[in-house]
Amino acid sequence: MVKTRIDPIDRDIRVTFPDLFDAKQRTQALAQFARQALKEGIEQNRRVLGNEPPHETYVDGRRGASEDTVKPDGRIIYEFELMEELFTWIDEQLLTHSPWKTGRYTRSHVMVVDGRIAELTAIAGFRDEVFFANTQPYARKIERGLSSQAPDGVYQVVAQMASRRFGNFGRIRFGYRSLNIGGIHEWASKTGMTTKRGRDRADWLRRQPAIIITSKG
Repeated sequence: MVKTRIDPIDRDIRVTFPDLFDAKQRTQALAQFARQALKEGIEQNRRVLGNEPPHETYVDGRRGASEDTVKPDGRIIYEFELMEELFTWIDEQLLTHSPWKTGRYTRSHVMVVDGRIAELTAIAGFRDEVFFANTQPYARKIERGLSSQAPDGVYQVVAQMASRRFGNFGRIRFGYRSLNIGGIHEWASKTGMTTKRGRDRADWLRRQPAIIITSKG
């Protein structure tokens, strides 16, 4: 028996061929199987996301190559660009769940990619983590439910929703991250607040509620 592998979406599938298949037949069967797996993956993502996300095809490591050129014992990978969908969805939900008074809090959500502020449209991949946070110093109060418009907070609610919807694409969780920009940075630089906690004071003062995304890879 000859075994080979296909990696469609987030699945790793081994395909077994009868011994009577020659090299050409194995290539043809693998290509056909891969295309069917791609079709199923597209439909799966359409049900989850509401549309068809773009994807790249890699055949034995060659980007954009035809499935028909795969080696008899080769590998076909379909890599879907789902992260931009995830980030856009989180951004939209943060706006939807934000309490409104002056609009300052709503305008202060940021996305940080590998330690740098980034735009949604600029994401092509990340090495370590992506997180969303708010630059206003009162974001922690809002997260504790001190706004009647968001009694359950904002970031924790959206993180749970995102994890249920996109949990197959990465690890999504609520937590805290420090920001050195915007209102929280200005406030932390001037406040006389002290803490008995052992952690670094500057870092602690800047810690904000966050939605943290890390790749499963």
